[in-house]
Amino acid sequence: MKHLLHTLEARLAALPVPLAVELPAGQQLGAAHPDVTLRFRDRMSVVALATGEIGNVGVAIVEGRVALEGGMRDLMTAAAGLIARDPAREQQNRWWHRALARARSMAVHTLGNDARHVQFHYDLSDAFYALWLDPRRVYSCAYFRENAMTLAQAQEAKLDHICRKLRLAPGERFLDIGAGWGGLLLWAAEHYGVQATGITLSRNQHAHVQRLIEERGLQGRVRIQLVDYRELQATQPFDKIASIGMFEHVGRAKMGRYFNAVTRLLRPGGLLLNHGITAGAVDNAQLGAGMGDFVEHYIFPGGELLHVSAVLHDLARSGLEMVDTENLRPHYARTLWAWSDALEAQLPAAREVLHAQTGAEQGERALRAYRLYLAGSALGFEQGWMALHQILAARPDGDVAGGAMRGAQSSYPFARDYIYAPSSNSLPT
Repeated sequence: MKHLLHTLEARLAALPVPLAVELPAGQQLGAAHPDVTLRFRDRMSVVALATGEIGNVGVAIVEGRVALEGGMRDLMTAAAGLIARDPAREQQNRWWHRALARARSMAVHTLGNDARHVQFHYDLSDAFYALWLDPRRVYSCAYFRENAMTLAQAQEAKLDHICRKLRLAPGERFLDIGAGWGGLLLWAAEHYGVQATGITLSRNQHAHVQRLIEERGLQGRVRIQLVDYRELQATQPFDKIASIGMFEHVGRAKMGRYFNAVTRLLRPGGLLLNHGITAGAVDNAQLGAGMGDFVEHYIFPGGELLHVSAVLHDLARSGLEMVDTENLRPHYARTLWAWSDALEAQLPAAREVLHAQTGAEQGERALRAYRLYLAGSALGFEQGWMALHQILAARPDGDVAGGAMRGAQSSYPFARDYIYAPSSNSLPT
């Protein structure tokens, strides 16, 4: 233990943010005038900090074994300096690791488990999420098309970016898999005139979107269903499909089946926009240094990340053709910091909401977990430990057109100018 404390002292002295550590016996290490203080109540949490197991320190904070004083941005700056090794590349690429991960993924991602996992996260409290999301409650990476955009403007820019990539047109049948609180679903219907269907496994989100549909008089043009994508039955295939921030819940072992299901629901010649978090390294399913385990336990049970190369492999095997891929990693770092800052500014209200929803003890644990999750995720995207890819794919229809379109097997244009050219749906900057 003495050697670990010497190592910890040296690492604290090298941090760009003054951080102090109070040991269980009262001894203090680190800065005399700290911006961040961690007060430890057990020795094992000190060992976790000294060895760079930041996720385990996070667990100790959530469970009340470590008291935190200081802001999230300063804490994450310190955390980046305390991690001993790259958490995106910590796992060894051994065949038994891959086999065990696949077996676990296959067992975890059943219809019942996936529904429970989604409800665990998204049904925590609508009022809690409303405190720190934008007014449309878009709970996915924003698109900061202009640097001066607010979060709300960047989320609307993201919604429009998706619709333009999909080339949505009036009357088209549009499916939103994992529709959340309805931001994209309603935007597509109101701005592009599509016949929109959304699906979700969250009871709270389903009820919220149903209310919005009725309030805006969109019955007959928009509908929301409480159903798993694997069980969705469509009388005819959809022209365009979006899956936004959902496929992280699918699991490595089920990814092929996921894209097969999407292909089944998409008409030949149609387009898919798949937007989701991807791993920063090729072989890891979650972050190391205890961070992946933290997120699995407190935030997203059953969540798994794949490298974009693995995603494209399964997408291609399903018969879809990737026509455009964009990495929005820095956009998600900025989005997450905006969420984190908004939650920090609303801590008393968030505490009141969660205490009323789950009880004082559980509510306090949830609040501490979300503070660390949002800021820690922002750090992860800043560092490149995770990425966010928008993958646009077409389902070939086998029709090789003549003339200027010779070689096409879908309606996807030969150039991407259409995504960025001004249109009547463009947003003010």
